[in-house]
Amino acid sequence: MMGYSLWKRYPALTFILSLLAVPCCHGGKILVFPVDGSHWLNMNILIEALHGRGHDITVVHSKTSRYIKEKSPHYTSITVTPPAGLSIESEDYMASLLKKMLEFRRGEGSLLSLISMQMENFEMLSNLHRGMCQMVVTMFEDQQFMKKLQDAHFDLVLTDPGLPGGVLLAHYLKLPMVFNVRWLTSGEAHFSIAPSPISYVPTPGTELSDQMDLIQRARNMLQYSINLYVDKYVVSPHYDALCARYFGPGVDLFSLLMSADLWLMRANFVFEFPRPTMPNIVYIGGFQCKPAKPLPQDLEEFMESSGENGVVVMSLGTLVNGLPSELTDKIAYAFSQLPQKVIWRHLGERPSSLGNNTLLVKWLPQNDLLGHPKTRAFVAHGGTNGVYEAIYHGVPIVGLPLLFDQFDNLLRMQVRGAAKVLEVTTLGSKDFLQALKEVLEEPSYQMNMNRLSSLQRDQPVKPMDSALFWIEYVMRNKGAAHLRTESYRMPWYAYYCVDVIVVLLAAVLVFMAAIIGIIRLCCRVCKKRKIKHE
Repeated sequence: MMGYSLWKRYPALTFILSLLAVPCCHGGKILVFPVDGSHWLNMNILIEALHGRGHDITVVHSKTSRYIKEKSPHYTSITVTPPAGLSIESEDYMASLLKKMLEFRRGEGSLLSLISMQMENFEMLSNLHRGMCQMVVTMFEDQQFMKKLQDAHFDLVLTDPGLPGGVLLAHYLKLPMVFNVRWLTSGEAHFSIAPSPISYVPTPGTELSDQMDLIQRARNMLQYSINLYVDKYVVSPHYDALCARYFGPGVDLFSLLMSADLWLMRANFVFEFPRPTMPNIVYIGGFQCKPAKPLPQDLEEFMESSGENGVVVMSLGTLVNGLPSELTDKIAYAFSQLPQKVIWRHLGERPSSLGNNTLLVKWLPQNDLLGHPKTRAFVAHGGTNGVYEAIYHGVPIVGLPLLFDQFDNLLRMQVRGAAKVLEVTTLGSKDFLQALKEVLEEPSYQMNMNRLSSLQRDQPVKPMDSALFWIEYVMRNKGAAHLRTESYRMPWYAYYCVDVIVVLLAAVLVFMAAIIGIIRLCCRVCKKRKIKHE
């Protein structure tokens, strides 16, 4: 009652006092070292929010960046001229990779061709990280550049460790480090920072759930071993050589990754299977999701013209410019048989079987379309951003996974009954049409996705607010070492208690040997007494 009376009599004073009572962080200086491509889309959303909180943002980026703009109202950029060939998402490479992947999954490729494709991927990955290391050397050897960064007195480094140049830069500058992360050089980030029993934690690339039989666990172990090999022998040597050169002995890439103060994980357990976690992991899955904004007039008119049937939205992301024409013709024909209207983000040739109900666009406001009340289904490749936006807006998915983690992402949605996943390489018009009708007409898909949407929204703190709080927490406290385990410093035999087991076994053996020795001694004494008595 007293609080209400105070508010009624002095509303302005009460409002000011309430603001003072909230923990705050005065505008700080944040150095951002992002990864280009689709990763930047997530990072930029976080940067805009930090800028809105009054923080001064500086972004280190490559001169050849495709997505990171040199000028922005939200940050100041520092441009680094990289070595030739440094590109995270080459369109030619992606097109070639997609073609080979489709051939193999179609059964046209032999085991030898699969091995050849994997070796090419390893070589590409090695070259990519070698280029990043060369970019880091360019920065470290430019004393004027490094002095400029040191004199700026940043409060922390926010980086994406998928390409860990920012990890080395943060250590060089001796600054607290926050990761905007889902992927590391060794694969999914949980596998490096948290205990991850492969008996029930599926490794990305296996297309497995958390319930595996013997054969599936064997597959999981094999994929996990391959990921470890890639990390240890393909990627890490490039960075470990730099660590030895600039930081001296005892420092390597793994120890630098584990020294991060905070891991902002772009996942949550509405989407992810349950697994062990750590105190310095903050789950921000879906942080980019937001209520839909009004559509441009032409799109709004198209949506409204669909009537009661509604609209199907299709987008296969930014990595793939176009599917083979024979496949797009099958998809277009299936769309033409629907009573719903379709908005399709399509960059290739116009399909010959395109129906009058389908609108082709080169770009679409995906979040706003998914949030429109007329949207009934989402045909998607399974990128993380699209999956979370579909969850947030409660739109069931027809999945057409193409590359990378898309297969595993859509599997998670299928296990939860919110998606129907199809194999692109064997896709026919009839199969695609049947899947569309199943998702559109079977109520369970919409019910299950509505449940996931409710869970996603039913959180005490919004994912973006959580991300901002913890970044500012690290800034206020000059780090968060108290949340970080030091287990990574332990040798493997100590981590797995092999030394304890050896000591205990040795103690048991010594004890048993002592008992046996005593018994034998007693037997000898008794035997001597018996002989003497006789």
